[in-house]
Amino acid sequence: MIVYVTGGARSGKSTFAERLAAAPGWPVTYLATAQALDDEMQARVARHRSDRPAGWPTVEEPLEAAQALRSASTPTVLLDCLSLWVSNMLLADWSDAAMLAAADALLADAHARPGLTVLVSNEVGLGIVPDNALARRYRDVLGWVNQRGAAASDEAYLLVSGLALKLKPL
Repeated sequence: MIVYVTGGARSGKSTFAERLAAAPGWPVTYLATAQALDDEMQARVARHRSDRPAGWPTVEEPLEAAQALRSASTPTVLLDCLSLWVSNMLLADWSDAAMLAAADALLADAHARPGLTVLVSNEVGLGIVPDNALARRYRDVLGWVNQRGAAASDEAYLLVSGLALKLKPL
């Protein structure tokens, strides 16, 4: 089963996704895509670590998320988040086609594995058109990845101001 969780910055996505992942009572692997490259990101990563249960093993994989998902030994995997994963691939000079192929592979692997996979991503398409080509490319590729994630999911939620709106199934 795949559950897709999206929303804006500080919408409550991660907290909601953690509750969903913990609900079945199965062991959970936390698959983190963030790279703590500066002090501010180090603080964010530390906050996320302290917020989740201590018994959840964490796998940090900024680029090869599909491989990390395949290697997970727990019935539940929480991948947080697709948006940083896309950013990492973009900044590593992956082509749009390669990023979308990686997303397709990740989703195929999520479908193939038993148990629960919870995918978290930022919704970045609700604001103004970015003023530079890199930011527009990021918005576009992440939008396409998000569409694929939502389409592949069994359940999908949009978080707004800490409230979850169930998008799928209705």
